[in-house]
Amino acid sequence: MEQHKIPQATAKRLPLYYRYLNNLQHQGKTRVSSQELSDAVKVDSATIRRDFSYFGALGKKGYGYNVEYLLHFFRETLDQDELTEVALIGVGNLGTAFLKYNFLKNNNTKIVMAFDRDANKVGTKIGGVPVYHIDDLEEKIGDIHVAILTIPASEAETMTERLVENGIEGILNFTPARITVPSHVRVHHIDLAVELQALVYFLKHYPLDNEKGNKKE
Repeated sequence: MEQHKIPQATAKRLPLYYRYLNNLQHQGKTRVSSQELSDAVKVDSATIRRDFSYFGALGKKGYGYNVEYLLHFFRETLDQDELTEVALIGVGNLGTAFLKYNFLKNNNTKIVMAFDRDANKVGTKIGGVPVYHIDDLEEKIGDIHVAILTIPASEAETMTERLVENGIEGILNFTPARITVPSHVRVHHIDLAVELQALVYFLKHYPLDNEKGNKKE
């Protein structure tokens, strides 16, 4: 099935499935049931079966799913064998944390360069990643198509325009700004303050059943 026909909600869960299956393989497990997957990734088993159904017959009733087969399938689906190079824009506290972490558990995504205007950081390496001056972005960014924004919100729009003009097609935006991009560019907004406020709200107004991990009705 063509990837564009898969619901976006399903596509977002695929990396979660892949990570758990990878862990299972390292543990020597050969098969897993949808219920076991459900307990591990906190997605109900009916949703998992529906997600998998978009890709055809991935498992057998009464047997479950073959871990090695699923892992191979999702590795190809998620292009795990193809490295995606990423540029980080803004080497403040959050940006520095990203450089030191650099998606170590992923084998297909890596920050390979960072940009900032701080003279104390430009010309150095953080987590093995070179930090360039932001004025050199057009010269250095090359064929990179994905960028992470960890800069002040006031600079987000202008910086986004520069990134798009230089071939960036995907932006992970950690600023509060809701940036404007052309239709061919995808932006995922991650506002940590909003997520935290939402979490606190749900804790207060939608208490969980501690035994089942489900909302109390």
